[in-house]
Amino acid sequence: MGPPAGIIAAMALASAAPPTITAPPAAGLAERSRSLPRRGLERLDLMLLCLEALDLNGGEALVWLSESLGFGSRFPNRVELWKRRCHNPMRRACRRGDLEIDDAEALMRILCGMADRLYPMVRSLLSASEPAELTAQRWSLFEGRLTELLNERMNPRRSSVQKLLDPVEGAGERRYLVQSLALVAGPGGYERLRASLLDAAS
Repeated sequence: MGPPAGIIAAMALASAAPPTITAPPAAGLAERSRSLPRRGLERLDLMLLCLEALDLNGGEALVWLSESLGFGSRFPNRVELWKRRCHNPMRRACRRGDLEIDDAEALMRILCGMADRLYPMVRSLLSASEPAELTAQRWSLFEGRLTELLNERMNPRRSSVQKLLDPVEGAGERRYLVQSLALVAGPGGYERLRASLLDAAS
């Protein structure tokens, strides 16, 4: 898969790697058997959407990474990935019921793998050492792509979607999602992601 073009490509050239953070102890069996709460499902899908906004070939990359991680039989194509992600109640077409625990675990591991792969881009958005004009260009491109995806896939009548789309009111939430991607990259990323999604207010 070739690199993305334009400013996003320039972001990928940043000489950075995911931070090395010692992983916390493995969660107990009881925690592994917990379903993600509604807010956790929303955040998981929105973080995946942010990765798609960073990578122009994000949809294909998610399927490729799914196969690489051994989830090819579970998510053989983009349609099957889409069906699982539609458990997010913010979606235009939302599926009722809880997301199966194994499906949620697979999506989280795919997300962490993509966050590792795109960490230089994520870091460049959050860097305070870059020229302000360049950082603003990067954010503008990212937010433009994210807005397109939100308009295409999310229910515009939901207040949470309206807030995310608002250039001013949603800025903090969009930055929080990018910061979350940085935190789940690197060793221990899956454990950090799962803990944060399980603790999301329902």
